[in-house]
Amino acid sequence: MSEITPFESEVAKLIVDTLNLDVDSADIKPTEALFGSGLGLDSIDALELAMAISKKYGFQLRSDDSNNAQIFSSLRALTTHIQHSRSA
Repeated sequence: MSEITPFESEVAKLIVDTLNLDVDSADIKPTEALFGSGLGLDSIDALELAMAISKKYGFQLRSDDSNNAQIFSSLRALTTHIQHSRSA
């Protein structure tokens, strides 16, 4: 199992706080699915999370992006996308 990075920990806390999840952010594994069988998030959660990410990190996640399934597939994929988008 891979270790969680400090930035992944920060984004995990953002996910838990934004969506008022009843889990500890430290329990979110970096490669665990965020939707479906993982954390069980749904499309409404994705919208709320996208707005929180946009506000905190200063870039827009587009609802019509064909890569959204990959971007939101796991904590690690999401943090990689955020880091890449912030530096672009």
